[in-house]
Amino acid sequence: MRDGGSGPSAYADAVSIYLGTALSRLSDIGNAFCGWEVSKTQVRHVFTRQAIPMIWDFAENNVFGRSAGDYGVSLENMAKALDRLPNADNGKSSQSDAQRLSAENLRIFSTDPPYYDNIAYADLSDFFYIWLRQALGAIYPELFGTLAVPKTEELVATPERHGSRASAEEFFLDGMKGAMRRISLQTREEFPATIYYAFKQSEIRKEDGAGEVSTGWETFLEALTESGFRITGTWPMRTELGNRMLGIGTNALASSIVLVCRRRPADARPASWGEFRQALQSALPPAVVELQKAGIAPVDLAQAAIGPGMAVFTHWSGVFDQDRGKVSVGQALALINEVLDQTLVEQEGDFDADTRWALAWFTEHHFDESEYGIAETLSKAKNTSVEGLVEAGILRSRGGRVRLLRPEELPEDWNPITDRRLTVWEMVHHLVRVLEAEGEAAAGQLLRRIGGRAETARALAHLLYALCDRQKRPAEARPYNALVLSWPELQKLAREESGRRQSLL
Repeated sequence: MRDGGSGPSAYADAVSIYLGTALSRLSDIGNAFCGWEVSKTQVRHVFTRQAIPMIWDFAENNVFGRSAGDYGVSLENMAKALDRLPNADNGKSSQSDAQRLSAENLRIFSTDPPYYDNIAYADLSDFFYIWLRQALGAIYPELFGTLAVPKTEELVATPERHGSRASAEEFFLDGMKGAMRRISLQTREEFPATIYYAFKQSEIRKEDGAGEVSTGWETFLEALTESGFRITGTWPMRTELGNRMLGIGTNALASSIVLVCRRRPADARPASWGEFRQALQSALPPAVVELQKAGIAPVDLAQAAIGPGMAVFTHWSGVFDQDRGKVSVGQALALINEVLDQTLVEQEGDFDADTRWALAWFTEHHFDESEYGIAETLSKAKNTSVEGLVEAGILRSRGGRVRLLRPEELPEDWNPITDRRLTVWEMVHHLVRVLEAEGEAAAGQLLRRIGGRAETARALAHLLYALCDRQKRPAEARPYNALVLSWPELQKLAREESGRRQSLL
């Protein structure tokens, strides 16, 4: 601050901003709601999720201890980010209401909008605001003129602010429509708008029987389509840390979905429900295959499939049904989910008879025991036999009871090259076993030996994840998701191993 006394006041203000921001950052790891991070032997910051949990054994930092929770460390970490910012003098930032956006010079829009009712951002901001107001209120009185963060106009569907869930949804929908319309009107055709969305669609039965969809997704997409936008592309992007607290022990999204949007042509025509269904059944299956080939995680597949599905829906000015009138976004989402399920089931046609039996059995019994007679009846329908399934090495049969073998029960010396009754089911579960027990290098070698049938195995892993997720069995779903997530690396390792072997010949 002494340096600023004889120089421009802007320099002193800038230094104060850095010091004040570091103090705000320190508050996240220096309070009575911070727990202990055993794996790193240090204090864990309070915001491991979008809330402040109650804890009974908080850990206390030494703010001058030169470790996590030290003020100097907070300041240094912030300085590292500043060092990497582009050094240009043509940047400008400002804060304004998206519903009243007036920026004639803007050409490109890329935004991560609020997630319906997931996070009350303004409430969380109060935690940091009170520290920043004390440190920087004199420098930015226009930003810190209130005792707490303003909340009235925040675009989230928070029932406690609006009296009821219906009022909160109406507020969110109207506000999102207004914001998207402003962006739509100012978007240039050569520069599409990109909208990030990582809100996992949850299955909620609609009162009108339209199917199981996510209220958050439905409301957001309704605002998007009614603003004049059409979706022209979907980019799944890996944006979330695998070790974040929200993702531990859950099937939380690993990716954000980027919706690529352009203004809908003024001469776009309406379409019938039949046209929409036919176009969706034609466009969605190849799009799903491409998403699978691109390595999209099974946990993200339903989310990612919304993009190409809504691209079909928003191609027209509207979709109409002679019985129901104009088709809503909720009804469109329900059909997209239905066609996605059909697409995954139809991939079963590429599986061998033993795998089709195992899939049908897994749907009802998972890895639990059941009666031999039930298994025998199912085997006749799938053109196989219980004895053959035992011979294939995927089933245990004894004492009139049968069950599928778990991955950890499969033989460690299995070789797909010499297996006389090779099944896709075996491939997937041996890959799961090796990946969990020995890591990616060993799993990559196994994938090399599987060879040309590997893509069929990946399709089964996607299908098994979708099945477990739909039945709310996260523990059984997780290994299939992990396998598909590792697939690109396994392919790379398999190619490298093949190259080494070729060079030795």
